[in-house]
Amino acid sequence: MKRNLRRDAKAILTAALAAADPTAAVEQVLRGRGDMDRYERIFIVGAGKAGGTMARTVEHLLGSRISTGCVNVKDGDTAKTQVIELRQCGHPVPDERGLSGAKRIAAICSDARENDLVICLLSGGASALMPYPAPPITLAEKRETTRLLLACGATIHEINAVRKHISAIKGGQLARLAAPAHVLSLILSDVVGDDLDTIGSGPTAPDASTFESAFAVLEKYELRDRVPARVRERLKTGATETPKASDPLFENVENLIVGSNQKSLDAAAREAKGLGYKTLVLSSTIQGETRDVARMHAAIARQIRLYGQPVRAPACVISGGETTVTMQDGSGKGGRNQEFALAAAIDIAGLEDVLILSAGTDGTDGPTDAAGAMADGDSVARATRSASESLSTHDAWPFFEETGDLVITGSTGTNVMDLHLILVN
Repeated sequence: MKRNLRRDAKAILTAALAAADPTAAVEQVLRGRGDMDRYERIFIVGAGKAGGTMARTVEHLLGSRISTGCVNVKDGDTAKTQVIELRQCGHPVPDERGLSGAKRIAAICSDARENDLVICLLSGGASALMPYPAPPITLAEKRETTRLLLACGATIHEINAVRKHISAIKGGQLARLAAPAHVLSLILSDVVGDDLDTIGSGPTAPDASTFESAFAVLEKYELRDRVPARVRERLKTGATETPKASDPLFENVENLIVGSNQKSLDAAAREAKGLGYKTLVLSSTIQGETRDVARMHAAIARQIRLYGQPVRAPACVISGGETTVTMQDGSGKGGRNQEFALAAAIDIAGLEDVLILSAGTDGTDGPTDAAGAMADGDSVARATRSASESLSTHDAWPFFEETGDLVITGSTGTNVMDLHLILVN
C-alpha cells in the first residue's frame, strides 16, 4: 500500500495540537467540578502565551460567578473577555507593562479570603510575562541578571533558583499572597518533565531552592561581582524564604497539568494507529543540540528501512521535547524545528518512503511564519540551495520555502513544546 506520508504527517500533527487545545483542556477540568458554588468570590489570574484563550474559556464557563481577574498575555493576543482583563506585555523580554500587570495580579490575590477561589492560568512564557522583582530590585536589574545567567550556561533549574529569590511572586509566593483562599492552577506545560516548580517559575508551587542555593549559582558561574548590587545583596543576606512543600498553605492549593507534551504525543500515537501505522512513542523529554537530535532520528528511520527496528514498517515513531540551536552564524532565517528537519533531510537523502517532520506546538518556529518543516529522501535533491550551507548558516526557512515543505499552522493558542515524527512506508 502506497501511503501519502505528507498527508498522514499533517493529520497526526493536527491530532497532537487538538490534545493541547487550551479551550478543551480548561473545559474538561471545570465542567467536571461541582464545588464552584461553595466559594463566595472567584478571581482569575495568570500569564502565558495561551492566557487569552484560557481566560476566555473560563469566563464562558463561569460567567457572572467571576468577581474580577487579570491575565498577562503576549502582544497580539486578541481574545475577547468581558470581566477578565487581558494585559498585553512584552515577550520574551519582560517590560513595564508586564510588571504593571503582575502587580495587579498580586493585588487580586492579596484581596482573596478564606472562602474565595483563585484560579491561576499558566502556560508557556508565563515567567517573562509576569515579572515582579522583589523591591528594591528593578525590572532592568532583573533583566540583566537573567541575561547573565543565560549567557553563562546555567541550567534552567539554576536560573529559576535565582529568579524565584529575586521575585515577589514566583516560587510559590503567589499562592502565599492568596492564602488562606483556595488556589486552583490550570497549567499548560512547556517544560520537559512537567516540573511544577519550573513552569512559569512555579508561582503556585512549592519551591525546593533556597537563598543559599541561589547565591551558590552566582558563585559557581563567577557572577557574584557581575550581577547588579541589589540582586547580590538580596541573595547573600536572604529575606523571607520561598514556601516549601511542608508549608500548610499548600493544603489549599491544587496544581493541575491540563495539557502537556506527553498528552499530545499520546494523541498523535492514537491517530497514527488509526491510520494503520505501527507506532512507537520514543520520549517526551528530548533535549540536546537540534542537529544532533535530528541525526539520531534520521538514524532511526534508516534502521527501520533496513532492519525493521525498533518497529516494522509502516511505522510511525513519535517524540517530543525542546532542543537547542547553538548559533555560530546568526545571519540565517529559521527556527529549531526547521533546522531539525534540514539536518534530518541531509542524513536521509536518497532514502525512499521516509518522512521526518518537526514542529512547534505554538505554531511559531523562531522569528518565522512556520511552525516547522518536513523532509524526505528527495528534499536535498529537489532544492537548488545547498542543504549543508543552509544548515551551517541556520538558514532553513528559505530552503523549505523553496521545496514547499514548511509546516504552517498559524498561531495555535497553545504551547507544549515540540513534536517530531518519523514516518516510514
